[in-house]
Amino acid sequence: MTQARGSTRRRATVLPTAGKAVLPVLLVAVVVFADLFEEGMIWLPLLVAGPALAATTNRPRGVLLVGFLALAFGFVLGARADVPDGELAAVLAALLAVTLASDLASYLRGRRERVLAAVRSVAEAAQHALLRPVPETVGPFRVAVRYSAAAAEARIGGDLYALIPTPYGIRMIVGDVRGKGLPAVGTAALVLGVFREAAHDEPDLVAVVDRIERSLERNLDSDDFVTAVVAGYPSAGRLELVNCGHAPPLLVRAAGDVVPVEPADPAPPLGLRALSGQTPGLQTLPFADGDQLLLYTDGVTEARDRHRAFYPLAEGLARHVSDEPDRTLTALHDELLAHVGGKLHDDAALLLLRKPVSVRSAAGEPAVSGSRPRSAAGVLLPAERCAPDARDGTGLPLRDQV
Repeated sequence: MTQARGSTRRRATVLPTAGKAVLPVLLVAVVVFADLFEEGMIWLPLLVAGPALAATTNRPRGVLLVGFLALAFGFVLGARADVPDGELAAVLAALLAVTLASDLASYLRGRRERVLAAVRSVAEAAQHALLRPVPETVGPFRVAVRYSAAAAEARIGGDLYALIPTPYGIRMIVGDVRGKGLPAVGTAALVLGVFREAAHDEPDLVAVVDRIERSLERNLDSDDFVTAVVAGYPSAGRLELVNCGHAPPLLVRAAGDVVPVEPADPAPPLGLRALSGQTPGLQTLPFADGDQLLLYTDGVTEARDRHRAFYPLAEGLARHVSDEPDRTLTALHDELLAHVGGKLHDDAALLLLRKPVSVRSAAGEPAVSGSRPRSAAGVLLPAERCAPDARDGTGLPLRDQV
């Protein structure tokens, strides 16, 4: 079935391309038939439209074939209509000149397309280096990410995200760099690089934010900044947040309630702390099985429809929330694009993680029985760190034996 769908897509791609390549030939044929019904010089000059059109649809060899075809028909039709030699020679010379110029234009177009393809491949490599793919499962979480760059033909922009397991649990960041284009990409790369190092080194989440702040103070201009939410899951059932001037995350409880997590102590964006003197505070909230957390950038909430109405993210999340983060974000992203008419005007990032409900927990039993527990980062703990129940020779807790 997959191979059949792939073949269908390939045929659908080849047919329009072949149709475009034939258009110049059809145009020449139309001019020839028109000249057959009305002999003379009225229609012959229009033969130059064939090679001119071929320059936009065909390779250089195809342009030459269309041009020589037009030249041959022009000579035959001119001789058939007894067109004076001087006039016919002028028409054919003009046709030859247009053919050669179109051939050169086709060659230059092909070279630009090859350069663009190479640039796109470099952009893809840069995206994978900067915004590394997030696996569907990270530690105890199911995760999904959607990212759209507003710049034409771009794959990366000023929005940033990362989610990594560390010795101190799962840590993540979603941020938005002021501005667009290459300067914003450079700042995003700086923030992500510092975050990935500090997240592994610093046991305190606020210290991670401090490391990013110090780096931006050294490297950013005075009017540049980054809004961001840095989150961590240091222990079971406990979520930590540090909000630096960013849009509040949306917390989805297992019952389906969507609650914005407003910062208890609002802090300025990263890079502006020296101006305000405010330091961010650590916010802690419970995060149980079945709960979900959505981090996003303002490119989502500030997306407008044709009536200038903002996209209602909280309502959309409540409509589309499910047990599969990927399915939820797919529905949200599709609805967002429909809201703006198909094209976003700002970079947009969405990161959704869910703490799955284990089967035994849902039945009121212990989530793990007779197996080694995992840390908050999803790492198996040593056997001696299991529950301190008495064990017999089988190595299982006595309460798990029948």
